[in-house]
Amino acid sequence: MYILLALVAACALGIGAHFLIGGRELRGVALTPAIATVAAGVIYTAMQWAGIGEDSIWLWLASIIGSVVIAAVATLAIVAVRRRTDAETKAALGI
Repeated sequence: MYILLALVAACALGIGAHFLIGGRELRGVALTPAIATVAAGVIYTAMQWAGIGEDSIWLWLASIIGSVVIAAVATLAIVAVRRRTDAETKAALGI
């Protein structure tokens, strides 16, 4: 049940990261929060399976802060790829 706290916190921070990262016109509004939420679920579950309890601060820091960092890096990579492919397409079309 505690995993829901990590998921909601990661999603909320992912929404904040969405607005802090430039290039919002090149990606969907739900991309960054979705990546953060999925990453939080994976990290939380993996750490639980590794034997780290819910009372450990490392579980919460890794699942919440780590997932937002992963989402920010993934979003930056997606925006960079989108900009590059758009520039290539424009060059190919002669625009």
